[in-house]
Amino acid sequence: MIEVVKNFIEKYNLSGTFIVAFSGGYDSMCLLDVMHKLELNTVAVHLNHNWRGEESFNEAKNCENFAKSKGIQYYCEILSDSTAKTETAAREARYDFFKRCAKKFNTDIVFTAHNFDDNAETVLYRIIKGTGTKGLTGICAHRDIFYRPLLTVKREDIENYCKENNLNPNCDSSNTDTKYKRNFIRHKIIPLLEEINPKVKESLYSLSDIAGEDNKIIDKYLPQNIFSADKSEKKRIIYNILAENDIDYDREKIENILNFIEENKNSKSGKTISVAKDLWLFVNNKKAELVKKEDKCTEVLKVTKEGEYAFGNGIFKLKSVKNYDNKTDFPKDCENKAYVCLDEVNFELRTRRDGDFIAPMGCEGTQKLKKYLNEKKIAKHEKDKIVFLCKGSEVLWAIGHGISDKIKVVNKPTHMLIFEERNGYES
Repeated sequence: MIEVVKNFIEKYNLSGTFIVAFSGGYDSMCLLDVMHKLELNTVAVHLNHNWRGEESFNEAKNCENFAKSKGIQYYCEILSDSTAKTETAAREARYDFFKRCAKKFNTDIVFTAHNFDDNAETVLYRIIKGTGTKGLTGICAHRDIFYRPLLTVKREDIENYCKENNLNPNCDSSNTDTKYKRNFIRHKIIPLLEEINPKVKESLYSLSDIAGEDNKIIDKYLPQNIFSADKSEKKRIIYNILAENDIDYDREKIENILNFIEENKNSKSGKTISVAKDLWLFVNNKKAELVKKEDKCTEVLKVTKEGEYAFGNGIFKLKSVKNYDNKTDFPKDCENKAYVCLDEVNFELRTRRDGDFIAPMGCEGTQKLKKYLNEKKIAKHEKDKIVFLCKGSEVLWAIGHGISDKIKVVNKPTHMLIFEERNGYES
């Protein structure tokens, strides 16, 4: 077991802080114990769903005690009573929690303890619901910040590891409740299938492996632009978008999205359709992309002198211009740099606010920032991401979109403004 996890970490070249999604069950307790033996910098995070009253709190306490006994940092949150008590809602809440933990502990590595049997059950569940070849690939060993080092390990081997190492996992009573679809598959359907084929789990795992290889070949020949694709190719592209973001889908959902794209492919400003919690598909006359709801940046950074300033996902630079060459080309509005004339340096870097205004280049007077951005056909979900250089409510530079007429160069510039994105930053 230790070698399996060690080899997985080496395969993906992982280092730093490892978050382990820790329910306290056999799988996650086995994984956390292995992480301890490998002497890795680990944080165990537990989300108490608060569905089973005292039992849920006892499980959380058992998790805390185990983590402390191994000298592992432990973090727990309790799910709000207002959260819907459904499998889908619980899953979304867990993954939201894991992503918050990744930011809290400044890491991009979250280990979940899905195993070989989980993958087989997932493939079968998708077949029953109706899926394409994309869905047959099952659970991915790695997607985004999530890694699953035990995906090749059978549940039986994990349980044996726990017994051999005298571990005392939580026994969640809901895991045997067949009113939940996945439990019904695990406890009812798979045992029946094993009467036909005792190695049905291995067969399902093999199917997911073959489907994964086939998908690579199919995707290789897909058009890069969804608008140049025919209907079957568009479906495939949509399947990919949803599957890659772990979003449940069926034929009706795919058809609805297809129709939405057709209806809005000529829209200049763009339209959005919800595809999952906090996820929308944005479509305009240039592209179709998945966008995530993100908390608006409320940071305000004072700029009072020349130099470099870290802000959001980038670095803002204010430089004086001493040796200006008249032959130098001015940056275009769409670039993240600009030559300007400044009388003084006393500004703020921030995102937009109600009441903001700008004096557009070449125009008399000022204009509400909202109207200015609308005229530039900037998508709604992009507006809150734009960084502005402001003086009070007046915008002097909408970074990447244009400067104010008030700081334009008349004879020669006094300063140069630059905004560079930082690699590896996740907002």
